[in-house]
Amino acid sequence: MGSLHKTTFVLLMFCLAALGSADYLKYKDPKQPLGVRIKDLLGRMTLAEKIGQMTQIERENATAEAMSKYFIGSVLSGGGSVPSPQASAAAWQSMVNEMQKGALSTRLGIPMIYGIDAVHGHNNVYKATIFPHNVGLGATRDPMLIKRIGEATALEVRATGIPYAFAPCIAVCRDPRWGRCYESYSEDPKVVQSMTTLISGLQGDVPAGSEGRPYVGGSKKVAACAKHYVGDGGTFMGINENNTVIDAHGLMTIHMPAYYNSIIRGVSTVMTSYSSWNGKKMHANHFLVTDFLKNKLKFRGFVISDWQGIDRITSPPGVNYSYSVEAGVGAGIDMIMVPYAYTEFIDDLTYQVKNNIIPMSRIDDAVYRILRVKFTMGLFESPYADPSLVGELGKQVSSQLHIFFCSHFICQDP
Repeated sequence: MGSLHKTTFVLLMFCLAALGSADYLKYKDPKQPLGVRIKDLLGRMTLAEKIGQMTQIERENATAEAMSKYFIGSVLSGGGSVPSPQASAAAWQSMVNEMQKGALSTRLGIPMIYGIDAVHGHNNVYKATIFPHNVGLGATRDPMLIKRIGEATALEVRATGIPYAFAPCIAVCRDPRWGRCYESYSEDPKVVQSMTTLISGLQGDVPAGSEGRPYVGGSKKVAACAKHYVGDGGTFMGINENNTVIDAHGLMTIHMPAYYNSIIRGVSTVMTSYSSWNGKKMHANHFLVTDFLKNKLKFRGFVISDWQGIDRITSPPGVNYSYSVEAGVGAGIDMIMVPYAYTEFIDDLTYQVKNNIIPMSRIDDAVYRILRVKFTMGLFESPYADPSLVGELGKQVSSQLHIFFCSHFICQDP
């Protein structure tokens, strides 16, 4: 009997050990290497969960129920989209946290990422510190000032519970008739290149040896977004969202250089442009998005569309939505900004994957990149807003920054 009890005990221990091993989730273990965590999580995901990660919806649609039901991976505030008029930092944090709770309530508990257009300070938010537009900042020729502005902006964005800013715009404005020329640092690509220091301010300095990899240096930094890829400042006659007519050499020497610098600085995301290059819509340009940006330049973050960007692949927008989904995702866009009609996008993309129109390898590439950024940001360990940062909103930034700012803009003697 003693021998039988001993055997039973050993079998019981073996079963318990096996059960414990089965419950071990490598993706939730921060001690595991980044690649191991990503592959472990990706291997557990269903098609619905993967497509949910590729979907970014507008704040007003992002109920906890919607986040959970559709496994939504990202939320954004469009221009002027706020939780309430003159909302406080605490109100913003509460709103973002509620959405995050919905995301974390899902089977795998993948945190969502909230993005906002903090392009010259946290400009959507009441009482935020507002800085000059890029055209004014570029005139300073002072990359370190721009980096400090990025640092100040990151703190105020995090104060509202948001970890992702759609900045900087690194367009090279070649025609002053372009109505958005103020978003460009300069007509000189070398000046625009030098101003990519904003990325280091927003995200932090990439550690030595990690250049070129997405990087966000802690809970007081935010993921950045280099936009709008590529050539948005070079459209014919400066017509907004139009056609950039230029040969490959011109594109690569004028409009592309700032993207090289952005990738070296570890930019987390790149946003595609509404514009076209020699008649080909950027949102459908497989060569520039996949072959060049991802494969040639080795960009490892994720590519995000502009607001309803895939709709505009066709003229008029949305006239053939299934084609737009196929062309946009097929071109290499990883996260699709579908603020309102997100269920239509999810249904269309699901159908196309199930019918081998879009290969699963394309979906896995997109989700791998999105998860890489989320893990790198530390969202799995710290998904919620930090209440200790609410006082940073509108707070005067360092006196050194004010000295720099005044010397360039408003405090010089006549």
